[in-house]
Amino acid sequence: MARRSLRHLAGPRGALRGLTSKQPKVVALGGGMGLSASLTALRRITGDLTAVVTVADDGGSSGRLRDELGVLPPGDLRKALAALCGDDEWGRTWAQVIQHRFESRGELHEHAVGNLLIVALWEQLGDHVQALDLVGKLLGAHGRVLPMSAVPLELRASVRGHDPARPEELSTVRGQATVALTRGEVQEVHLVPADPPAVPEAVQAVLDADWVVLGPGSWFSSVIPHLLVPELLEALTETKARKVLSLNLAPQPGETDGFSPQRHLEVLGRHAPKLTFDVVLADQDAVPDQDSLSEAADQLGGKVELAPVAAAGGAPRHDPELLAAAYDRIFRMHGRIGPWR
Repeated sequence: MARRSLRHLAGPRGALRGLTSKQPKVVALGGGMGLSASLTALRRITGDLTAVVTVADDGGSSGRLRDELGVLPPGDLRKALAALCGDDEWGRTWAQVIQHRFESRGELHEHAVGNLLIVALWEQLGDHVQALDLVGKLLGAHGRVLPMSAVPLELRASVRGHDPARPEELSTVRGQATVALTRGEVQEVHLVPADPPAVPEAVQAVLDADWVVLGPGSWFSSVIPHLLVPELLEALTETKARKVLSLNLAPQPGETDGFSPQRHLEVLGRHAPKLTFDVVLADQDAVPDQDSLSEAADQLGGKVELAPVAAAGGAPRHDPELLAAAYDRIFRMHGRIGPWR
């Protein structure tokens, strides 16, 4: 298909209107609903926000587009863009549009509008980053969305007890969607290809950041994969930015069943032994053993910050306002790299 420039197109509203350069440069890494929760909170406290998104999804609409067209899975990128939409009528409308899924008896069934839009622009422009920037302008997004790699990735996991009849046997489970719901205990994960190239803009964003936020999200399928991209891990290790590791509110059924908060830190540390964090953020009601979590955080070079970040109602879901308040307090109290505020 012939590619033509769409650079002249732009949304009628600026993504970062009214925000100043005095705010911190923040990079948030992850995928799925966990990253969406973090972005929804962070866009309330900074206008200089970049999301770096995993690209190993192989299920649903994303998986079908990936298989049929050989493209990056767009689903987690779409969710991140929706999370960055504003709370005004323009933002709410576009968030609903790109999240809308078709219902039909044909091939369009369950495809998300935003997935099709993103893939269409990739084909038109031949540039992942330029296309996502253009979607962000259309939506009036309060930040930028980047893929962590420009090649589709397959997630593989080593799982103990995947076959209930052989509880001690190690099996290899393939695919992000399968890993997320696997039986047994995930021991480690790796990517195929093993040394994928990072998107240069994502690496540079990490190096230029004041703060980097990793998590919350599906630990093995959305959080740890960022640490398996060598150039991205090197940037995370070398950046002068301060780093926050944001924990989940509860273990994820299948993937991290039975994991304590400190166990999450231990498995992350095994995948990236040289990576350190300044702060580990956890909900105060989701940590039954604060001493053990503090010891695990100390192994990563960090300090635990407990805060009420869960939404009311009992479901394991972050409250955007409470999470924003927690991030804002951390950014203010744990040292400032840039001249914001």
